[in-house]
Amino acid sequence: MNDSASQAGAPIVSTAWLADRLGTTGLSVVDASWYLPAANRDGKAEFLDGHIPGAVFFDIDAVSDHSSDLPHMLPDPTGFADAAAGLGVNTQDDIVVYDGGGLFSAPRVWWMFRLFGARKVHVLDGGLPRWKAEGRPLEQGTAQRTAGQFTAQFNKDGVASMADVAAALQDKSAQVLDVRAAGRFSGEAAEPRPNLPSGHMPGARNLPTTELVANGALKSKDELLKAFKDAGIDPDQALITSCGSGVSAAIANLALAVAGKPQPKLYDGSWTEWASRGQPVVKGKA
Repeated sequence: MNDSASQAGAPIVSTAWLADRLGTTGLSVVDASWYLPAANRDGKAEFLDGHIPGAVFFDIDAVSDHSSDLPHMLPDPTGFADAAAGLGVNTQDDIVVYDGGGLFSAPRVWWMFRLFGARKVHVLDGGLPRWKAEGRPLEQGTAQRTAGQFTAQFNKDGVASMADVAAALQDKSAQVLDVRAAGRFSGEAAEPRPNLPSGHMPGARNLPTTELVANGALKSKDELLKAFKDAGIDPDQALITSCGSGVSAAIANLALAVAGKPQPKLYDGSWTEWASRGQPVVKGKA
């Protein structure tokens, strides 16, 4: 990567790019580590034990709509702005987001910052595992940062509601892409959340994130585009991404940004909302 990576819209930056800029004014490094319960990992505890110097911890569950019974739904613009400023993040900063899995939850926070008006938001290529593998420095504890100034401008067109998804499936106005594992999509494997049936929305397509990610990083642009094509998705046409609870769907959004394609809407409630609200569920492959 070169200095052009700092320009608005560059979705990925390298570990070398970040290492060269640590501690500079106008840079915010954000640890967005979050894991499914079955992983038995605590993102905040791992952050305190060792993180990229100067990074702040973004808690996906805390920065959310607490009035909803669904997990980590988007907060309102004021809530997001307050949380970002409280972490010392400014609207105009170069914001570099990473996670401890390599590439799992960081795209969700990348998507959130962009959705609320930040323009220079990037995901760290390879995440914390690559940073560690290269022997780069870590620090422990909580970084002390001055409160930031974050002005949220919410892009409502970047989010799909359950009604939007139902309409798209009915009138074919948009493709619906589910990035959950193939077994969960087909109904052959259980959902990680109790009492939630597996299966998929009628008419949805499946592209597991494992087809987009290798060794904790996105695959090449050509490989990404082939994966979308093989899943029956035309990335130049209207698209809604979905997953289990709105986190890993953002990996598809990031992949499309890297591939230079239009940004799809993301279904924030995703399968957790759909399958718990009496919407139609089908089994088998698409």
